Amino acid sequence: MKRILVTGGGAGIGLAIARRFVADGAQVLTCDVDQAALDRACRETPGLIGVPCDVADPAQIDALFATLAEALGGLDVLVNNVGIGGPTLPADKLPSAEWQRVLDINLTATFEVTRRAIPLLKATAGTIIVMSSAAGRFGYPNRLPYAVTKWGLVGLTKTLAMELGAHDISVNAILPGAVGGERFDRVIAGRAQLSGRSVEEEVREGLAAQSLKRIVPPEHIADLALFLTTPAGRSISGQILPIDGDQQHG
Repeated sequence: MKRILVTGGGAGIGLAIARRFVADGAQVLTCDVDQAALDRACRETPGLIGVPCDVADPAQIDALFATLAEALGGLDVLVNNVGIGGPTLPADKLPSAEWQRVLDINLTATFEVTRRAIPLLKATAGTIIVMSSAAGRFGYPNRLPYAVTKWGLVGLTKTLAMELGAHDISVNAILPGAVGGERFDRVIAGRAQLSGRSVEEEVREGLAAQSLKRIVPPEHIADLALFLTTPAGRSISGQILPIDGDQQHG
């Protein structure tokens, strides 16, 4: 039975991934800073283990791994999903504190979680999945810290794949585009407020950059994550895997 850690699994893509692994028969532990969302996720997904954790706090990450050791006894798969979108502002109006907050959560916290997971994954020849974004392939106007961190996660993925391949650990990044859910709705609303266009116009403009004119369901992201842990998927490493309807530009 696989033992899985999914960060940021209280809602959205993280919850979809956690549920998919639970349905596949895995032991799944997820963490989230939102206690109410975490409680709801565990209530609605029997077997899911939820641990409150603010990954911007290293002490809380230590506590998370202490709970993981007790609850799972080891680790086969790490899904680094936690992340925030940050503000929708041009660079010259972006407060330094907001810049730093996005870097702390999206990039530094991913490193801190992964650093602690690597010894466990070496023992199991495990799998690391990093959730980047289409913003990790393109520029993203008015979302500078988000784009910078998502590009950084691609570099982290590529480097870890090279470092850990000798231990038979595969490392890949998934790069979703427009994924349905509350977070997507918030991003579109922010863009509409900045541009003065309607939400519907912003959605149409976003989909115009894609060959497939559709918003990706979070369950499709979860299916890809699960595949990367299968024998066939474990032959893939060091790759960036867009799942965005063939997005051509940011």
